[in-house]
Amino acid sequence: MTLTEKPFQRRQFLRGAVAAAVFIPATGMLASCAAGGGGTTTPGGTVSAKNPFGMVDKSTVDAVIFKGGYGIDYADFAGKIVEKQQAGSTVKVTAATNIAQTLQPRFVGGNPPDVIDNSGANLIGINTIRAQLEDLTSVIEAKNLEGKVIKDTLYAGVIKPGTFDGKFVQLNYVLTVYAMWYSAALFESNSWSVPTTYEEALALGAKAKAKGKYLFGWGKEAATYYQTMAIASAIKEGGDDVRLALENLKEGCWSLKPLQDVFAGLKKIIDAGYMQPGGAGTQFTAAQAQWSNEEKFLLYPSGGWIENEMKTQTKSGFKLTGAPELTVTTSSKFPQKSLHSTAGEGYIVPSQGKNVAGGKEFLRTMLSNDAAVNFAKTTFSSTIVKGTIPADGFGSTALVSQVKLLEGAGSDVFSWNFVDLYGLNTDQLVVWNTFLQGDSSVATLTSSLQSITDKVRNDSSVKKVTVT
Repeated sequence: MTLTEKPFQRRQFLRGAVAAAVFIPATGMLASCAAGGGGTTTPGGTVSAKNPFGMVDKSTVDAVIFKGGYGIDYADFAGKIVEKQQAGSTVKVTAATNIAQTLQPRFVGGNPPDVIDNSGANLIGINTIRAQLEDLTSVIEAKNLEGKVIKDTLYAGVIKPGTFDGKFVQLNYVLTVYAMWYSAALFESNSWSVPTTYEEALALGAKAKAKGKYLFGWGKEAATYYQTMAIASAIKEGGDDVRLALENLKEGCWSLKPLQDVFAGLKKIIDAGYMQPGGAGTQFTAAQAQWSNEEKFLLYPSGGWIENEMKTQTKSGFKLTGAPELTVTTSSKFPQKSLHSTAGEGYIVPSQGKNVAGGKEFLRTMLSNDAAVNFAKTTFSSTIVKGTIPADGFGSTALVSQVKLLEGAGSDVFSWNFVDLYGLNTDQLVVWNTFLQGDSSVATLTSSLQSITDKVRNDSSVKKVTVT
């Protein structure tokens, strides 16, 4: 079976988290569980305006939330609202850092949680469990706690990324802007300009070295942040042909000239000694602290969650700011100001959960104004709910810069999903750690990435997604 996706493009404020998936073949253990019935669960409680899904009185909602850059406090906040709205009920919020390994036994045993934030470096490949998930159309068609129809309160285009084969199974709660992050204060004090091309970045690397600093740095679990940056750069340079080749796992896709030019540009920076060494042996938040707190290197590619993730390890007066990813030339097919941005932090409701109605009620509450504003204010990030970010970004320079980035990009916003969909990140991490530490060539990087892609393309047990 194949399904067709359109590129997700919009001008509104976006943000969320980079995630990679642990892929379990469609014939594997998770898929062997009884398929759930998208929206077929019979309500156990009284359906009303206050209880649109029929959540049973005095029941418990089991929520497993990925504990990453956003933490879990926002989920606890929403849970307390549910408990207040549904008197006598309890929301149990459990943090998890490895969603796939944590929840595989529960899916196999037929007792998954009622609602899951399926995110992080080891999420469950959505392609492997989508038959076991509830259709969430009823959630967005319900009224929020303020009495407004939820779908009318959301940014445009946010439902499509979570819709597979016509079934809306994943609610991507957070809007993500991916950028190249830096300290505006550091750049201002040194009269440095933010680079727009790889050659300009190479020149800045020399200036950084003269100050005893590096241009870039990384941590072992986040080596593929540089793949994300490279893909964005290549799509800007070569346009949709690059994006579609990767999305559709085309033979030789990693050898396309725009990608090769980007890899070569990055390799020059590595060979010049402008990449801080030791990243392959450094835990990623420790590496990020070397940037945000110690200012050992200048630039870091990441999603907008980076501010909240490093809020306790960022130098005072850092003035965190985002810039568009680099291009190779000044005549790229997409403008240099174009952006990689999409909805992320995917919430799912398993059909075999004990309290499916409770899982949906949790999501309805998350999409209420109070919960969405709380998320934005406490994480300096936006949900898919409109009208929750003030002009001053709650005092966050990063949040304000994301708004400016999107305004500058206009309609030139793009994204891709093949890494998460097919669970490629785990294997790609090994390849990128080796490349970033200077132990492989562009040719080796290319052939290794192509082998990972080819393995999925040639596996007939894997359902493919046709992207147009």
